[in-house]
Amino acid sequence: MNFSDIFKKSFLSMFAQSNISTSQIILTLCMTCIVALYIFAVYRLITRKTFYNKNFNISLAAISMITAIVILTIQSNIVVSLGMVGALSIVRFRTAIKDPMDLVFLFWAISVGIACGAGMMELAIIGSLLLTIVIFVLDRLPVAKAASILVINASGGIELMDQINDIVKKNSRYHKVKSRNLSDSALDIVIELWTSNEDALINELNALDKVHSVSLMSHDGEVTF
Repeated sequence: MNFSDIFKKSFLSMFAQSNISTSQIILTLCMTCIVALYIFAVYRLITRKTFYNKNFNISLAAISMITAIVILTIQSNIVVSLGMVGALSIVRFRTAIKDPMDLVFLFWAISVGIACGAGMMELAIIGSLLLTIVIFVLDRLPVAKAASILVINASGGIELMDQINDIVKKNSRYHKVKSRNLSDSALDIVIELWTSNEDALINELNALDKVHSVSLMSHDGEVTF
């Protein structure tokens, strides 16, 4: 047997189909399904959106299962894997991810499918548990407090604006005027602030003669350091 025969034999052996037993397929998909349901539950607990997107949460579990199936298929035959890579390369996902946490859960679901499909169930389970701990700890960690939004509707001029600034400055640790709309008969002000004296602030502002309404709103968006 010369070098050409040896090379040809080794090259053809690369395309040999590796047999994956039915029990191995069932075990892999069952473990993937269990971890996918775990991701589904964690996403439901951690999300704080006003409108919970159930379809996205279901897609997370489905993505884990689909990824595991793809990995099992790639393991079975190298020719099929090359064709699958070419087929998947033409797929384009144009759905915008608005929340960074959605992107984290999306990569989590994909990595679980890859790990389970490759037979590393322990890695998928341990990694998921540790990632859950990290997410919950960092989410509960009081790094910074989101500022409140103060909306004031009044009828007055610069003198009233000065009085409002004095009251806000006295009852807040930080404040910044985000919007100020002044016309002949109306004054609309939007102020971002940190305050622990919410009741005193609202009462003093309402006590001003030309103030018609005062609204103090909190939000879970970006924080100001």
